[in-house]
Amino acid sequence: MKEKVTTNKLGILPVNKLMLSMGIPMILSMMLQAVYNIVDSAFVSNMKENGEMALNALTLAFPVQMLMVAIGIGTGVGTNALLSKSIGQGDSKKASHVAGNSIFLGIIICIVFILFGLFGVDIYASSQTTNPEVKEMVVNYLTICCCGSVGIVFFSIFEKLLQATGHSVFSTIAQVAGALANIILDPILIYGWLGFPAMGVEGAAYATIIGQIASALLGLIFHLRQNKEISNGLEYIKPDLKIIKSIYSIGLPAIISQALMSIMTYGMNIILVNISENVVTAYGLYYKVQQFILFAAFGLRDAITPIVSFNHGMRSKTRVKDGIKYGITYTIIIMLVGLLVMEVFANPFSTLFGLSGETQEICVSAMRIISLSFIFAGINIAYQGIFQALDSGMESLIISVLRQFLFVLPVAWGFSLLAKQNSDMLWIVWTTFIIAEGLSCLIATIFMRKINQNIISDLEEL
Repeated sequence: MKEKVTTNKLGILPVNKLMLSMGIPMILSMMLQAVYNIVDSAFVSNMKENGEMALNALTLAFPVQMLMVAIGIGTGVGTNALLSKSIGQGDSKKASHVAGNSIFLGIIICIVFILFGLFGVDIYASSQTTNPEVKEMVVNYLTICCCGSVGIVFFSIFEKLLQATGHSVFSTIAQVAGALANIILDPILIYGWLGFPAMGVEGAAYATIIGQIASALLGLIFHLRQNKEISNGLEYIKPDLKIIKSIYSIGLPAIISQALMSIMTYGMNIILVNISENVVTAYGLYYKVQQFILFAAFGLRDAITPIVSFNHGMRSKTRVKDGIKYGITYTIIIMLVGLLVMEVFANPFSTLFGLSGETQEICVSAMRIISLSFIFAGINIAYQGIFQALDSGMESLIISVLRQFLFVLPVAWGFSLLAKQNSDMLWIVWTTFIIAEGLSCLIATIFMRKINQNIISDLEEL
């Protein structure tokens, strides 16, 4: 007989305090995830030889890295919401099967990326550059990262398993450990310190996967020790198609949402290269810097989802509405701080990567204009987490497609034609993101009103 679990902090702590206690570690965790790409770029850009070329290679490799993160995190998001709801309903057996099937899915995902690393990266690199040196760097970097994808994939899964049960502080510890390992190893392996050979771009790749594997191993240990509500064993890893379908009915929109970031970046690289390579480099660096801000919103979203999902499972209207209210409020605060930081520190951020002259001016302009879209972007991200928690994955998917594809690439392409004819009009390309996030936010708000009428209004005042 199933009994509702009322002792779990997701169902009893005041929602505003719960949102902060869970959200802050998740925000730090996601921001540290952005460290990997930023740190690699900062170190390779300051190489004595071919630093700018290496930086270009990492920019071109970035969409594939984002895709790995997308699939790992998306699978984890689906697991997170389904696991939280199962525990909220008192069904520990189902929760154990959900956790076990997420591990099975992680194995399949790793196999796919290893195959791509061995056979697909050459084709991918050729689609973006004709420079043989840059292409070689892209191929070497991605081959290492893809073949070592076990770290990022399994950390993404164990992170969500810990977050779903309210143990987000342990996932943050694992993330911090991996990030520190990456930061320490980057100069050693890139520049050849402490007797190691100077491996350049390949050293950056090895530092990245070693840090990710360290995070995954710690995540596994914490999962086994802390998640007492979940049983572990081969019988739970055995694939259950019904559970897998349920995981991806929630997680697929998150995967597509994250994957669309990869597609958008890839598409923007192709659009912007028609203006100049300096514009591609500037946008690539801006994108990595702004991830620090957007990933903070993703971290809070990952607190919103289990809180709202758990209390949806308990059918508590009051706590669901509080989760939405505080989630949106705290997200807006984060994005306001991010906007201020980007406006004030645009110049120092650009010099961190050794930019100068025209490329630096373009990067600073991009930072100051695109960051005006942060408030809309944060609200969209929060809404997507809320939609996923309330079994409204399609609405989340639609917002992802609008804000990262349909309202971006066609508009950016049109504006790029103006910028190509008149370089003084380059600024208009950056307004694409303000338009895309603003329109998407309007549509997301309409979706939220319908969900409130059709789903939340039927819950109980608990």
